[in-house]
Amino acid sequence: MNLFQRVNDIVASPKAEWAKIEGEPGDARYLFSRYVAILAAIPPVCGLLGGAFDRGLRVGFGEALLLAIVGYALTLVVVYAMGLIADALAPSFGGVRSQPDALKLVVYAKTPVWLTGALALYPNLGVFSVLALYALYLFWVGAPLMMKTPSEKAALYTAAAAACGVVIYFALYAVLGAIFGFPVIATSLGSAIYSMM
Repeated sequence: MNLFQRVNDIVASPKAEWAKIEGEPGDARYLFSRYVAILAAIPPVCGLLGGAFDRGLRVGFGEALLLAIVGYALTLVVVYAMGLIADALAPSFGGVRSQPDALKLVVYAKTPVWLTGALALYPNLGVFSVLALYALYLFWVGAPLMMKTPSEKAALYTAAAAACGVVIYFALYAVLGAIFGFPVIATSLGSAIYSMM
């Protein structure tokens, strides 16, 4: 798999790309090492750099770096957890359970979330992070192929998976806020937590 080609194709022509992805193996090690590990680094790295160049970091560089690393590691965990959740939810919406396909669905649907994480380099462009909602469309388009969800139930399946993602987001926000302090989380780890959704 060519990373740049996959990113371009999943964003530009998702229906055709999901058809290609459907026939590929869903090995977690392969997906994480060749795709997730690279793209998931965009939000925390850009958030760290953006914070450093935009009126300085609101916290020390060491603390900001630690938060970026923690955010990155949690992103990997959350992506895997969302794959398990997508797999478990599929039968409730007329789909078929397949952990490898559920993981592929989550991984490739999250592409716009990670790409828009680059906006953290220029915090004034943060309003454009709404483009990450395109991930919901990608999930919706991919669900019938990957999880065999009937087209008429794909939107509900997408909404349920997204709701689970929001619950995970707020749970992590609470836990990390309790560990590092809520103001630090709000100012320094926003882009990293955002990339987990």
